[in-house]
Amino acid sequence: MSWGIIGAGAIGQALAARLTAAGQEVVISNSRGPSSLATLAARLGPKLHPGTVAEAAAEGTVVLAVPWRRVPAAVDASGVVDWRGRIVVDPTNPLGPPDFRVADLGGRTSSEVVQDLVPGARLVKAFNTLSPSVLAAEPHTGAGRRVVFLSGDHVTANREVAALVDAAGWAAVDLGPLAVGGRLQQFPGGPLPTLDLLLQG
Repeated sequence: MSWGIIGAGAIGQALAARLTAAGQEVVISNSRGPSSLATLAARLGPKLHPGTVAEAAAEGTVVLAVPWRRVPAAVDASGVVDWRGRIVVDPTNPLGPPDFRVADLGGRTSSEVVQDLVPGARLVKAFNTLSPSVLAAEPHTGAGRRVVFLSGDHVTANREVAALVDAAGWAAVDLGPLAVGGRLQQFPGGPLPTLDLLLQG
């Protein structure tokens, strides 16, 4: 299964670098079009394919790697009307430029809000607890593999994303449904953001 990444900022580029280094196929997109990603593609190699937002959204696993306030526009730009059965990975945190104020979500987790934007999708929260520089780093260290937490309400989707995460070199830790795991991953408030853990063995 290949990845589609919508967004080529710090998180999108970090994920693209790590996934392609592990031999996985990635279609990456941004709002400026594929030609703006030529330099990135030349740097990361033939496993990275610049595409449109619609092309990235057509891949097996779609990552919404855009700032929080741009998530609705990114979903609209995908052109996807029916998300039923598709896997969408949400690495967002509910804050961002220009003021980096935390959004008022009315007590909901950010992934519950994103789920409403992609109705029917099998949403998995992942990649939001580590900084871009840590995500882009080699996940295998002398002390163990870097942990990537994930959560979601669809057990099969969690397993599929966990398998892809493990294949890319990280150690996937499934925290269960969004109501539990999503809150543990939530920034701010949850205990896991910025926590760089290693799995030994």
